[in-house]
Amino acid sequence: MTWVVKYLPEAEKDLKALARNRQLIVLKAIKKVKENLLPQSEGGYGKPLGNMRGTNLAGLLKIKLRGEGIRVVYKLIRTESQMLIVVIGVREDEEVYEIAQARKTKNNL
Repeated sequence: MTWVVKYLPEAEKDLKALARNRQLIVLKAIKKVKENLLPQSEGGYGKPLGNMRGTNLAGLLKIKLRGEGIRVVYKLIRTESQMLIVVIGVREDEEVYEIAQARKTKNNL
């Protein structure tokens, strides 16, 4: 199945705010995950998020770039074969997940 990658406008800004070399690393990771976006429980790369430390991220998945300390949170939209990037950010405690929750609520995801 071919998946289309789309970005929330805020996620595009997140990506552009990163240094160019980090942008390339994030884009390479998204390209790799795009090959099999499904949750790990279905044999894919995505790690499901849920309710953690006061954030409700049920239905969202994450990509962890450990070496870079960056997280990419996305939603898999199966009906449209789409990967919607919600947030891209440096892992600073739980900040990236708090931002993801705010954007999830704002965009009715």
